[in-house]
Amino acid sequence: MARETLAILVGGGPAPGINGVIAAAAIEAINCGLRAVGIYDGYRDLAAGGTPKTVELTFDDVSRIHATGGSILRTSRTNPAKDEATLERCVSSLDALGVRYLVCIGGDDTTYGAAKIAERTRGRVGVATVPKTIDNDLPLPKDAPTFGFETARSVGAGILETLIEDARTTTRWYIVICMGRKSGSLSLGMCKAAGATIAVIPEEFPERTSLASVADTIVGSIVKQRSLGREYGVAVVAEGIAERIGDDVLSSAGSLARDSFGHVPLADVPLGVILRDAVRKRLSEIGLNPVIHTKDIGYELRCAKPVAFDADYTRTLGFGAVRYLVDGGSGALIALAGGRITPITLEDLLDPSTGRIRTRQVDLTTEAYRVARDYMVRLEPTDFTDPARVARLAAQTTLGPDAFRAQFKYVATSPPQ
Repeated sequence: MARETLAILVGGGPAPGINGVIAAAAIEAINCGLRAVGIYDGYRDLAAGGTPKTVELTFDDVSRIHATGGSILRTSRTNPAKDEATLERCVSSLDALGVRYLVCIGGDDTTYGAAKIAERTRGRVGVATVPKTIDNDLPLPKDAPTFGFETARSVGAGILETLIEDARTTTRWYIVICMGRKSGSLSLGMCKAAGATIAVIPEEFPERTSLASVADTIVGSIVKQRSLGREYGVAVVAEGIAERIGDDVLSSAGSLARDSFGHVPLADVPLGVILRDAVRKRLSEIGLNPVIHTKDIGYELRCAKPVAFDADYTRTLGFGAVRYLVDGGSGALIALAGGRITPITLEDLLDPSTGRIRTRQVDLTTEAYRVARDYMVRLEPTDFTDPARVARLAAQTTLGPDAFRAQFKYVATSPPQ
């Protein structure tokens, strides 16, 4: 009797630990008497209705890949549920490959597409998704991190530490743009771990805010740092700020194509340059002219060698995905809560108002955020209640205390209680 086939594919951007999921899923599939097959380039060829390039995965092929970065199956951002025709082509291609079970490794968009395939095949193809994103923005139980986040934070914090030392040595400022479309989790985690001067994340601003308010937040940090005797610093800014400061700023980058999920590729938006120029202009207006450089951190994090946490974590997730499918499950995301595999259905993940996967954002009411905030150098409401503090801050500029208060008090906000 021919063995049933379990296929594995990867969608979306890379994240450290992908190969650990592939390895564990393939090994457990083999242990369960299944044939393990890897599909190259995610949903791309399936969605086109073609025959994708595949590879049979044996124990010897995958036994050591869990410690490596990248994806041995590559990846793509193709949307398998873009429309009915695309979804039907995906299902037909999977049927032609003889796929009985499908493990999809990806973020919110990959998860949504996988759930639609499960819904369309009605159990004929068992589908499970393993969540990965360095953004840490999927709503996993017990606030569990998405795999890849811990590695990205560790590698990113190391980069920040060298930039902090460079800033101190050369008496300059860096504005560092970090990946994170909807959540500032990675930026905040890197800033907190490295001890950067300030993190600027989307959650701290209204859905629609101004470039000026973001620039003044950074300018306020620069002024306050100077008042403490330090003329250098590093500001870490989550790229999702670009969506909050409006279409006028995005349009300043020219005409930007959208991917198959409708997202503007934020990596193509020169957010660092836009912010740097706005900060420089504002500083010049108040009589300051520090050296400011920009740096993007993102792509160098995605294919890093996974730290032990992610290597361990992903092996459990890959195993759990196969056990869930073999036991008759389909259509769920595989999470780990309290050391136990916890399948989460699409209905539990969807935002009813948008019909899309909910985004987990930084909770500004937690102690984890408050500690990070307390260690930052930024303008706080208490800076404006003490006349001596206001005078000390204003003395760094050409403004008087009253003028400084009038221009900058609005960016001094307290964390929610």
